[in-house]
Amino acid sequence: MSARRERDDAEPESGLSPDEAVRAMLLLMPRLAARLKRVPLPEPLRSFHLAPRHLSLLGLLLFDGPMQVGQLAARLEVAPTTVSLMVSDLSRQGVLERHADPADRRRTIVTITHEPETRRAIEDWLANGAVAWRSAFEPLTPAQRALFVRTMVTYERKTSGAPADGAPAGSQADPAAEAGPPTAE
Repeated sequence: MSARRERDDAEPESGLSPDEAVRAMLLLMPRLAARLKRVPLPEPLRSFHLAPRHLSLLGLLLFDGPMQVGQLAARLEVAPTTVSLMVSDLSRQGVLERHADPADRRRTIVTITHEPETRRAIEDWLANGAVAWRSAFEPLTPAQRALFVRTMVTYERKTSGAPADGAPAGSQADPAAEAGPPTAE
């Protein structure tokens, strides 16, 4: 292995200049994106028409439990109509279930299906990423974790054309981004 390749793969030292950090991330992000695209759907989910946008919705429902469509829309920072269409599609496929909210029958609660094989496949599909993130975050302090999340939110917003200092119009602000752009703690 060349010295340059070894240096590229080495973990960053205790500090990086902005240019060194940009270089490191420009090399890392394409590899990360390619790796994520290669994560196969578990066999029981292959007949469903699942897309990357479904991953966030399923992750919220798996980790945070059943929610109303409006709550999902706010957390995903998309229009309620968009979530409603996704929920309808995934409900028809048997991935999600909808039930009337016992507290207010006009509202609908969305949950991941209780069908054991499909639910287990969704849990397994999401678990790999959760385990990797936990491994990356555990050695960090809470302030470092928050800084990383704010940094990623800022990057995502800057690359999407959305304002980096707040949520898109019509959605609730992301708690990790409320403190504004990333700063060293």
